[in-house]
Amino acid sequence: MLLTAESAALLLIDMQERLMPAIYDGEMVVARAVRLAEAARLLEVPIRATEQYPAGLGPTVQPLAAYPHAVLAKTAFSAVQDPGFPGLLPAGTSEIVVAGCEAHVCVLQTVLALRGSGRRVLLAADATGSRDPADRAAAIDRARQHGAEIVTSEMVLFEWLRDAQHPKFREVQNLLK
Repeated sequence: MLLTAESAALLLIDMQERLMPAIYDGEMVVARAVRLAEAARLLEVPIRATEQYPAGLGPTVQPLAAYPHAVLAKTAFSAVQDPGFPGLLPAGTSEIVVAGCEAHVCVLQTVLALRGSGRRVLLAADATGSRDPADRAAAIDRARQHGAEIVTSEMVLFEWLRDAQHPKFREVQNLLK
């Protein structure tokens, strides 16, 4: 049941310049997503991102912009429905850690579609947001009802590490300070 860095990918959904200022507690959501992305980089977990209609909502926010190895521009709310999605995640990915915005629209629809295709999906609740906290809460509840595992960024980091003897332990632990 524990996550493994070797079979995981981090999927950042629509954390874009013109959207994030409207997200409730958006700075914290971005900070937790950066924590996940930096740990993923240190532990060689592939990082992917989506951008919903980037011409209107802009690119991925600057603190996260350098992390994704690939970015999918989309207009479908569920990234899975975009024709480019099948090539986005690396082959062999069996665990998808999802973070992003908005929880009740693009994140939820992507999570539900991934679950519908039989994937193991872990929704990082502290790195996921909506404009209205009630929408975020309802989305997390619905994702859980449909089999997504609800986790926090810190849970993910320690499961990816597994042991204080891990060579990257100190570097990852420093992300929590």
